[in-house]
Amino acid sequence: MPVARTKVLVYVISGTCAGIGGFLFSIFSRSGYSLTGVGMELDAIAAVVIGGTLLTGGSGFVLGSVLGVLVLGLIQTIITFQGTLSSWWTKIFIGVLLLTFVVLQRAIAARRR
Repeated sequence: MPVARTKVLVYVISGTCAGIGGFLFSIFSRSGYSLTGVGMELDAIAAVVIGGTLLTGGSGFVLGSVLGVLVLGLIQTIITFQGTLSSWWTKIFIGVLLLTFVVLQRAIAARRR
């Protein structure tokens, strides 16, 4: 397998998907404000970690990441529809959940060694 060609192809596909995603998001939000997605990194990382992808080695499954997105969306929806909690509780809960999964992954990796 040609490594250099494959690496460039992966970057091309990633950039194309990011461009399409940005275009669709700007159509959805009807604006082109560049700071709209600030803070969404935590959500993306948390969804992937909840889905079972290891941060130490990057091994995981796409279906696990999809399930992580669904669980994270469910948690965010429940907290939002409570009405009594502010939006900051969503970020705090996601951070605690992310910390729990990272500690759990570290414990599993230490046990395997």
